[in-house]
Amino acid sequence: MDDPDRAQRSPAEVDEELDAAVRGDNDSAPTRSSVVDDLTALAEDGKTLFQAEIGFQKTRLAFAANRSKSALFSGLMAFGFLHLALIALVVGMVIALTPYVTAFGATAIVVSLLLIGAYLLALRVRNSTREIGEAFDSTSDEDENG
Repeated sequence: MDDPDRAQRSPAEVDEELDAAVRGDNDSAPTRSSVVDDLTALAEDGKTLFQAEIGFQKTRLAFAANRSKSALFSGLMAFGFLHLALIALVVGMVIALTPYVTAFGATAIVVSLLLIGAYLLALRVRNSTREIGEAFDSTSDEDENG
């Protein structure tokens, strides 16, 4: 609307100006880039985005690796402390039972309780692995039969 005479022009004049702009005859018409230029720019933008994504993923992987090392170390330390606490508990149980039964009796009681616990946990492991095996066996039987 910067042209005050624009409203006074006939529709035919406006059509001629638009046709000239489309053909590129008019100097005031916006220049259009060719399809090749557009595809080249698109390819360059894609390459830039790809390189940025690769850089981001490398940074994220390095961060995850660093945090994984920290988590693994902390987990191993926690496991070590738990192990030491259980050893202290066993020694404490032996010491606490010694006045009531002899040191050998206290040791026998604590070792027996630990062996019973280990046996019960081993049974649980065996039952769980058996159930897992049965789940896979029933699936393969259905595939063969069905």
